[in-house]
Amino acid sequence: MTTTRRRISDAERRSRIAVRHALAPARRLDHVETVTRTMTALHATEAATVHLAVAARSEGVTPADVDAALYDHRSVVKQLAMRRTLFVFPRELLPAAWGSASARVAASERRRIAKAIAAGGIADDGARWLDLACAAVLDRLAAGPASTAQLRAEVPELAGTVGGGTDKPWDRPVPVAPWVLTVLGLEARAFRGRNAGHWRLNKPTWTTAEDWLGVVEPPLDEAAGYAALVGQWLTTFGPGTAADIQWWLGSTKTAVTRALADVGAVEVDLDDGSTGWVHPDDVEDTGPVEPWAALLPTLDPTVMGWRGRDFYLDPAHVPFLVDTNGNAGTTAWWDGRVVGCWVQDEMGVVRLSLVEDVATDGRAALEHEAQRLTTWLDGVVIGNVYASRQMKHARLP
Repeated sequence: MTTTRRRISDAERRSRIAVRHALAPARRLDHVETVTRTMTALHATEAATVHLAVAARSEGVTPADVDAALYDHRSVVKQLAMRRTLFVFPRELLPAAWGSASARVAASERRRIAKAIAAGGIADDGARWLDLACAAVLDRLAAGPASTAQLRAEVPELAGTVGGGTDKPWDRPVPVAPWVLTVLGLEARAFRGRNAGHWRLNKPTWTTAEDWLGVVEPPLDEAAGYAALVGQWLTTFGPGTAADIQWWLGSTKTAVTRALADVGAVEVDLDDGSTGWVHPDDVEDTGPVEPWAALLPTLDPTVMGWRGRDFYLDPAHVPFLVDTNGNAGTTAWWDGRVVGCWVQDEMGVVRLSLVEDVATDGRAALEHEAQRLTTWLDGVVIGNVYASRQMKHARLP
């Protein structure tokens, strides 16, 4: 008996974004934790992305609510993981990341750092030096949280730099302290605790795992960890291709293939002729969704969920909105497609910069979202490390 494989159209995929990513106004949520679980994890390379990603998907949630979830309740936690990127995970998903994506990056970082330490003349045995430096940092943190600057001042092992031995403009001394803290963070032995600055800035104090989490659950083994992450990814982003998942995970084709099998993922046909994957419980069509508008921050999890973005982003617009590494700046969405970006003026007012004609209804809906975001920000102006060409152009006087 021949079974016809299910087909999921680009239109259906866009409807899924509206509903599953809580971007359609009627689908917005009311808790930081619910938003984070809905999106699997939130990008946190730029501190403000966490708060703005929550704002785009919620009603009645303030920046103070996000800070409370991060630093008081600790129901969502910052963790380096996929592609050496900082994310905010729901607490229950941390053991999966620790045993898989974080462990993979930690091993790679350990090799890189050990080699650089030896080449820089700090120690002949770079691996042993790193172990001793990590232990020294943990000894200091046992006495209480500390900022990176405090750790560099109080832990002699963190005082060194590597590089800067030539007159080349790119050869500048690099401090070793962030390397050590990166490894401790990846290995879930130290955590980014309370933020020492405004919520739009990354100024963490560091603390031990026990101080921050209390009971520290053991990491899942690699296969179980990847299966948990991939299963959650399918719930949030499915359908997607194996290449999408591999890119998001920053892992290998072998790991993705195994995880898809472990989850029991189901193959579907996509409009571009490729094979997509969905969660085995994901059998219902989303159905039509009323046209919706959204303004998403730099590196928003929706934009960063897939490697293949043609179903929601015109390839002609990619050079203006996404860099060559796939990092997206702010985005403006109308009815399931990226149609431009947004910036702020010096007073903090959100302004649109569109690359597509969205007609009167689309423009009105996007302007409404711009006003909503302006009100939510309440005069706070966000700086961006990942500013797209369109964002830079829109900021010109």
